[in-house]
Amino acid sequence: MQVEPRGSLLERRLVIVTGKGGTGKTTVSAALALAASQRGQRVLVAEVGRREHLPGLFEHGAPPVGYVGRELSPGLTAMRIDPFAALEEFLGLQFGVKYLVSMGFRNKGFRQLLDAAPGWRELITLGKVWHLEQLTSADGRPLYDLIVVDAPATGHGVSFLDVPRVVVSAVRAGPLRKNAALVEAMLTDAERTILLPVALGEELPARETAELLDNVREGLGIAVDRVVVNAVAPRPFPEHLDDLDQRLAAIPDETNLGALPSASVLASCASYLAARWRLNQIYIDRIAKSTDLPISPLPYLARGIRGLDDLRTLGDALLEAEPGAAGGGTA
Repeated sequence: MQVEPRGSLLERRLVIVTGKGGTGKTTVSAALALAASQRGQRVLVAEVGRREHLPGLFEHGAPPVGYVGRELSPGLTAMRIDPFAALEEFLGLQFGVKYLVSMGFRNKGFRQLLDAAPGWRELITLGKVWHLEQLTSADGRPLYDLIVVDAPATGHGVSFLDVPRVVVSAVRAGPLRKNAALVEAMLTDAERTILLPVALGEELPARETAELLDNVREGLGIAVDRVVVNAVAPRPFPEHLDDLDQRLAAIPDETNLGALPSASVLASCASYLAARWRLNQIYIDRIAKSTDLPISPLPYLARGIRGLDDLRTLGDALLEAEPGAAGGGTA
């Protein structure tokens, strides 16, 4: 099994974010990208799904960024990697006849044929990520200091990342094998690339995260050194009042509490908050034990994500919770 490094996410060139659907992996991708850009890095955050969600996290009602991409905040560019556009771009560069290639891609039959072909979307998408990682500016520096990829959810995430290895194993020679080998080398270089799993403190996300880490360790060879647990409920009571819900329940319901709700209502609310916090803590502990990795907890934001301030809150918490950081992740 590959030794898992510890260090800042900002020291990597590529962070691949995955997790069970609904855990907030796109939000974590956006928060990390924003935090990195506000610390002076030139950042690209790329979605690979069929629909765009990133722009709306930065600004309500923001138009799509598309394959060309655009800057969402200073130093932070976002794009969606459309596999058809990436393949058209690649073939146009390879054969030097972009017009003919473009005509072919407008052919409905050709696109239907591509739709039926397995594996090419994953390979060409990761190939585009490799190409973006290789880009340099006029001064010879990398065009992007950090690339954050909002990868498919865990169900598809493993197969998505495994395609280059499969191609290298199956194809003996030629440009397909060469390009797949370059992508595989990028993914398995622990100095450049890290996988960032996102979970919730709940049963199904905890189970899927453990399964994801088993698959990554057995076959993918991609470095992973922490698990992000998103939307962690805050401790509801001070430590010296851990039984506040029980104390409230003991108050007679007819007690006059002024403008406050009745004692039974307060006790029910307190009991709910306590139960939710305890549940989160149970599953955080299970994730830590099943993955043998530190946990980077992110706070639950009751109002959701409403713009840059909320993303900053999560991004700052993510970097503060890094393994080895002061007040950082727990094992």
